[in-house]
Amino acid sequence: MTKLFSPLFPSATNMVRLDHPHVLSTFHQYRAQSPSRVKKGLANTLCTALEIHAQLEEEIFYPAVRAVTQDDVIAESLGEHQEMRRLIGKLRQMEPDDPGYDPTVADLMHDVMHHVADEETRVLPEAERLLADQLGELGMQMAKRRLQLMGPRSGEIALDMGRAVSGHTLALAMVGVTAMGLLVARRGGHLDLSRLRLGKPG
Repeated sequence: MTKLFSPLFPSATNMVRLDHPHVLSTFHQYRAQSPSRVKKGLANTLCTALEIHAQLEEEIFYPAVRAVTQDDVIAESLGEHQEMRRLIGKLRQMEPDDPGYDPTVADLMHDVMHHVADEETRVLPEAERLLADQLGELGMQMAKRRLQLMGPRSGEIALDMGRAVSGHTLALAMVGVTAMGLLVARRGGHLDLSRLRLGKPG
C-alpha cells in the first residue's frame, strides 16, 4: 500500500525544500513599519510554519538520514532547531509594539537562513544520494504527519493569515481558500490519510 500511494506525494527532500521558500517569502513581507496586526500575523505564520517543519524533520526525516550517515550536520541542525524554538517562544510572549519584537524576528530569520543553507547544500543532497529508494515513502509519512499537526491548529493558522493581509481582495480570498482547506484537512484529510498503512501502528 505504501509503494502504491507514495508517488502521489512529494519526496521527503522536496517537502523540506518546499517549506523553505514559503518561510522566506513570508519573512520578506515583514516590515517594521507595518501595522501591528499585520506584523503579528506574519510573525505567527512564520513561527507556526517553523514549528511544524522542525517537528517533521525531527520525527521522520532526520532519523532516516542519521541511520545512513554520521554527518555531524544533523546534530548541528537539531541544535539550530532548539535555538529557533527559543526565539519563537520569546516572540510569542511579546507584542508587535514591544521594542524587541522586530529584532527578535530578524534574529529568528538570520538563524533560519543559515539553517536553510546547511540543509540545501549538505543534508538534502546527502539524503538523495543515500536514501533515494526511501524518499517517496518518507514523503508520504511526512504529508500524513503534517495534516495531523496542522489540523488542531487550523483556526489559529487561518486567523494569523487573516491578520497578515492588508485588505487586498485577492489576498483575503486566498486566506478564505486556505482556511477552507485547513478545515477540510482537519475534518476529513486526517481520517483519510490515517487509513494508509505506513509500516507502523496508528
